[in-house]
Amino acid sequence: MIQSVERAAAILGALGSGTPRLGVTEIAERVGLAKPTVYGLLRTLEKHDLVAQDADTGKYSLGPGVLQLGNAYLDGSELRARSLRWAEALSQRADEAVWVATLSGSRVIVLHHVFRPDNTVQILEVGAAIPWHACALGHAIVAFLPEAHRARALAGELAPLTGRTKTTRTALNRALAQVRQRGYAVEDQEATVGDAGIAAPILARDGVVAGAIGVVGAAGRLLAPDVRDELVRAVGEAARAISRDLGAGRGGLVLSALS
Repeated sequence: MIQSVERAAAILGALGSGTPRLGVTEIAERVGLAKPTVYGLLRTLEKHDLVAQDADTGKYSLGPGVLQLGNAYLDGSELRARSLRWAEALSQRADEAVWVATLSGSRVIVLHHVFRPDNTVQILEVGAAIPWHACALGHAIVAFLPEAHRARALAGELAPLTGRTKTTRTALNRALAQVRQRGYAVEDQEATVGDAGIAAPILARDGVVAGAIGVVGAAGRLLAPDVRDELVRAVGEAARAISRDLGAGRGGLVLSALS
């Protein structure tokens, strides 16, 4: 690996960790580098608009160049492109918000968000990063990863987001086994109190899991006994449709995992 690139990536990761702005000392402590090294890298990243310095505090945040790169990634994402019409149809059928996500490290990144089709105020969540272990989208993806990759995900940090978040490897292994058996994942207030999710994995041409699609909303609505089963069917059908569009099922591959 090229050391300078790795260090710059670590700095960008620290600035994208959730804290709005960080000083040089704070960044240096988080990435384990000397302050002069961090300062030099920050100046270079600032030149390319990847970081920005606040004139009043002197602290740094991610710059507009990161947004440009992010938009370029979304525009080039085949998973997102193939899921657009199916996500819209699922939202209309379920009368709920729909997210399409992919796994990045220990988090799932929302690539596409269809608002719940009503007049309530909603916030666009494209780009949101959620710990995989705390959401149905993450469970749906990790459950179908190769065993070695799944073990790596379980070996990472498993911090609680609510009092219901599963944080032990035993509990998560049990939940993932259930997802593999059923073909879908259900999350009840593990990421946000009051909210739930139902998600299913999306497979690509090579048969590996490319991401997941799911409905998200109030737990009382999604998990009501007279609604949940229909949402599970709707989510599963949308996942299979996107998987077929991505090429799963061709060349001898089948979608039995999603049935």
